[in-house]
Amino acid sequence: MLTSQGPDQGPRAVRAQGRASGVRVLGPADLPAALEVLANDPITNVFAEYRSRITQLDQRWLGGQMWGYVEDDELVSLCHVGANLVPVQATPSACAAFARRALGQRRMSSTIVGERAAVEGLWARLGDSWGPARDERWDQPHLALAHDPAIEPDPLVRRTSVEEVEMLYPACVAMYTEEVGVSPESDGGRTMYRARVAQLVSRGWSFSRIEDGEVVFKAEVACATPQACQIQGVYVNPARRGEGHCSRGMAAVVAFARSEIAPTVALYVNAHNLAARAAYEKVGFAQTATFSTLMF
Repeated sequence: MLTSQGPDQGPRAVRAQGRASGVRVLGPADLPAALEVLANDPITNVFAEYRSRITQLDQRWLGGQMWGYVEDDELVSLCHVGANLVPVQATPSACAAFARRALGQRRMSSTIVGERAAVEGLWARLGDSWGPARDERWDQPHLALAHDPAIEPDPLVRRTSVEEVEMLYPACVAMYTEEVGVSPESDGGRTMYRARVAQLVSRGWSFSRIEDGEVVFKAEVACATPQACQIQGVYVNPARRGEGHCSRGMAAVVAFARSEIAPTVALYVNAHNLAARAAYEKVGFAQTATFSTLMF
């Protein structure tokens, strides 16, 4: 039987409560078992581990749920269910079980994102009910860097200060709109999105090069664990593209992040974005997996 023993009894002794196999909603008592699953690939799973750690799997803070797939009394796969539906270490059986559960309730996620095989497994079962997706991005190389950048960082890229949020915010909106295809301010989202930008700045997770009140380059750390952090929102002012700001700016972000946040820096990028991929390769990033993203 699966138990809910205390964490002092060791990770192998801590298993999610429930049936011998199937899906259940995880809670704080399941955190050690969930972290054990996440530890199978801490770089790829950085988002789910970050969310698990900061919320302790308490639904009040998750703003959603963390599902666990149990097989032979052992937790083997997870699925973060919120604004993002994120399968984690999801076996084919887990994908089938997660999809069945998702079909039994109202869709709350605007995005499915994760390793390609798992997203394909979910979509094969969810597509008829949840589709069509507004955008399907099946080929997104997941990149990681666990050493110093291969090129000199831009010395003018630094942490964004709280006083610079007003200058930074339009660049964040422009990046999001260009990348996602809709403005983050649509449907009354301005207040929430601006609060998120300010939160990252105040946390010291926003980096930028600002000249004469204009953002030339910016990027943020979206999430972090003791093993890794994930970069998001990489943006170069359209008027300054082609000048090397992406590669040298990212080198600066990597140097800051590895020194002060986490030893490995990760991100994922659309395969067709050849300019960005070339810039990341120049910095020293290498592909570790392939992600897919479906947006509704």
